[in-house]
Amino acid sequence: MALSKVDLANQVENQLPQSLVADNVNFRNIIINGDMSIAQRGTSASSLTSSGYHALDRFRCVIVTAGTWTISQSTTVPSGQGFANSMKWDNTTADGSLGASDFVSVQQFIEGQNLQYLKKGTSSAESLTVSFWVRSNKTGTYILELKDNDNTRAISQSYTISSADTWEKKTLTFAGDTTGTLDNDNNASFLVQFALAAGSDYTSGSLQTSWGAETTANRYVGQVNLADSTANEWYMTGLQVEVGTAASDFEFLPYDVNLRRCQRYFYKLLQEQWLFNIGNSTSRRTNVDFPVQMRTTPTSTLIFDNTGTGSGTQFESKDKVTTYVNGMSGDTHLDADTKFDAEL
Repeated sequence: MALSKVDLANQVENQLPQSLVADNVNFRNIIINGDMSIAQRGTSASSLTSSGYHALDRFRCVIVTAGTWTISQSTTVPSGQGFANSMKWDNTTADGSLGASDFVSVQQFIEGQNLQYLKKGTSSAESLTVSFWVRSNKTGTYILELKDNDNTRAISQSYTISSADTWEKKTLTFAGDTTGTLDNDNNASFLVQFALAAGSDYTSGSLQTSWGAETTANRYVGQVNLADSTANEWYMTGLQVEVGTAASDFEFLPYDVNLRRCQRYFYKLLQEQWLFNIGNSTSRRTNVDFPVQMRTTPTSTLIFDNTGTGSGTQFESKDKVTTYVNGMSGDTHLDADTKFDAEL
């Protein structure tokens, strides 16, 4: 049998095809959980009338006296794009006549220390391109805003949902901002915000399509009112924000990588993990190491199940927690979930 010649000099172990290497910039997406795959708080939250983090990780929901909403992790996705989940907003109590300060949006805050490469506030400031898939029964104009929280500067652009109940991909490019550097810390320096409804306080001016000092009246001019009917729904997935003037294909991360990135901001410890190893007849103590270092020392909520008599006090750092629970009556296991929140 003849042996084939092997080019050992030019052989590279585990080399990927060049077609897969091109444009392979790891973590180019500034957004975390843009494929909507992580929902540690739960896959659905209903009867929402106030702002906060509900359901999908890293996405904060803003509701200011404008209807009642259900927000959920949906399996309705654009066909053939590789997504398994989307974010769904469903209006359940309508508000057809918005007050001046009424407002609804979904937003993600980003740490300033993660964005120093944008070179914001210098003559070399980088442009940003935002791409996403969106769907709604309510066609018309919607507004996307980027905001520099450190310097109170903002820029907005509109996009149009043209066909009802049809997935559409949108791409918007924003020029770099040569004014106002971002703080190099773990605070909320930058904001990406999708408006869904906005009262006249936010819409009475001219849409601010260039970076400048934030002017409230110019932020969401032309925005439709998604709160005006209980038939209204709005879906989004594949949200990507990246440096440059063109959108690349969505950066899919392994589930475990995506989860750990989310756990920097929120971590849910399930009840079966509470095993108490130190204590006395009326109190128990346990030590828990977080899977990743959290953004800051978190706040915590202990949610009791069937014991109901305990009370918890947490002494935490960014890396671990020591929890004391009183009223245990000698038990070594507690039926409770604990939520650790270090969101921006």
